[in-house]
Amino acid sequence: MIYLVHHGDAVGPDIDPQRPLSSAGRAAVERLATRAAERGVKPVAIHHSGKLRARQTANAFLRLCNPLAEFSAIRGLQPEDPAIWIRETLAHEDREVMLVGHMPNLPRLLTLLVTGREAPLLEFPLHGLVAIEIARGAAGEHYEERWRLVL
Repeated sequence: MIYLVHHGDAVGPDIDPQRPLSSAGRAAVERLATRAAERGVKPVAIHHSGKLRARQTANAFLRLCNPLAEFSAIRGLQPEDPAIWIRETLAHEDREVMLVGHMPNLPRLLTLLVTGREAPLLEFPLHGLVAIEIARGAAGEHYEERWRLVL
């Protein structure tokens, strides 16, 4: 299973240029990670974009879903990164993985994985989570959305 997560609500750049999670964002991320853990989400790897708000969001999932998970920033999760970079990474992945990133990258990635095309974009829940299952067979890879968590 692949879990795509949009970071929690962040403060504006006028308040802090690093844009950490707001207090409401931190609380919402805690609720989202708790609900994910209750659904049995236990990724062995949690990757984030490296931006503070994504790292803080990913850290909540690390703490609540699997404190022993691999935890790192990776290329391909920045807001304007091409979705193909992550699809190529996932082609070699057979573990349960969580990717924490940004808009508009996440809707592009979801669309590319599920439909195989880049447009029109599928809707992605603001500050939410989408679970995608990978099926591999003779015909190649097939990605299918299984469920969503939206606060």
